[in-house]
Amino acid sequence: QVELVESGGDSVQAGGSLNLSCTGAANRAYCMGWFRQAPDKEREGVATIDAFGRTDFADSVKGRFTVSKERANKKVYLQMNSLKPEDTAMYYCAAGPNYVCDAGVRASLRDYAYWGQGTQVTVSS
Repeated sequence: QVELVESGGDSVQAGGSLNLSCTGAANRAYCMGWFRQAPDKEREGVATIDAFGRTDFADSVKGRFTVSKERANKKVYLQMNSLKPEDTAMYYCAAGPNYVCDAGVRASLRDYAYWGQGTQVTVSS
């Protein structure tokens, strides 16, 4: 059983930055994904990082977000810069078999076995 816990969500002004953390499963066996869900919208993939450190990003966040992991502390990070109001959402991390990352952010949510409870990010204009 893997328990994932996100943290770092906050309310910020547009143009600001946040660094989200996900603790629990940043070992080399897993594909780690960051997702977000805004009210009345479907959950969407934001970024992934696989066992080898290869990453993928949604077009909407490319150039603004980076993803990294720290195996020793079993943490995965989502650094979010130049935040926009449309980035407002609940952000979730998830873990799945490493092959899930072959599809990057287009992987099905069902392919991820473990999910955190989410952390809220609110960006005001």
